[in-house]
Amino acid sequence: MAQGASYPYEHVAEIGGGAYGTVYKARDMESGKFVALKSVRVQTDQDGLPISTVREVALLKRLEQFDHPNVVRLMDVCATQRTDQETKVTLVFEHVDQDLKIYLERAPAPGLSPDRIKDLMQQLLCGLAFLHSNRVMHRDLKPENILVTSQGQVKLADFGLARIYSCHMALTPVVVTLWYRPPEVLLQSSYATPVDIWSTGCIFAEMFRRKPLFCGESEVNQLGKIFEVIGLPSEEDWPNDVTISRKNFPSLFPRPITDFVPEINEQGAELMLEMLTFDPFRRISALNALEHEYFKEEETQIPTGNDIERNDSQTPSVT
Repeated sequence: MAQGASYPYEHVAEIGGGAYGTVYKARDMESGKFVALKSVRVQTDQDGLPISTVREVALLKRLEQFDHPNVVRLMDVCATQRTDQETKVTLVFEHVDQDLKIYLERAPAPGLSPDRIKDLMQQLLCGLAFLHSNRVMHRDLKPENILVTSQGQVKLADFGLARIYSCHMALTPVVVTLWYRPPEVLLQSSYATPVDIWSTGCIFAEMFRRKPLFCGESEVNQLGKIFEVIGLPSEEDWPNDVTISRKNFPSLFPRPITDFVPEINEQGAELMLEMLTFDPFRRISALNALEHEYFKEEETQIPTGNDIERNDSQTPSVT
């Protein structure tokens, strides 16, 4: 790829990719520091940039003025002409070596200590509370979109599906990776910021289990996996504006969350269930979750050597 003075970044390695673009690790040739580049190829006969790119840039530009410690920082935006028919748009982010999926995979057995999980969850919720207070839904929370620095700092990333929330707007049902998708999205019902809380509850369980909580193969199968844990909702709780009937599922009673996440303590289990609540209107908010007793109590378990010590100055607060 031709790179000139207008593109002062040297590619080092490809580190990810998907429907919304390819992500590279690169070196800023002026400062020598590593950055993350998210590149999107744009056909010149399209009417401007892909809407997801415009959306991501606008959101990050709006949020970067706050410089929140738990949201990845957008440093630059570049556009370079590749051919007469194609332009490449590159978003330049601060570089973080690993995401939460890799972080969990690298943790030696038996996994992360309860204190480490609590710290990660608190930071994740701080970032989420910040987004929600600015009326931003992430809509695609999963371990691959949560970065963890070598100092143990959590940063929410990949805002390709994020939206500014308005109670009057129409929202696409094709959001959130299937295993982290909440019931209201699976049922193609209306939804808002509680979608992110459901995904966070799934991630919370995965931190203990080191594998996903709900591994469905289709929307209906995913709902069945969910009801095996939280039970089949009542007729009154089932939304009216959906095509999937409650009768498609067997009558199931809730099971203790500790059957699936045995290492979690009582307060953590309570918080997890408040996140994994079927009715989004009764689901706990990010701000209220941060006030939960789970974050106020001291763990009695002895931390393992897998923990990464973090300086108190890195503990984030909600802006």
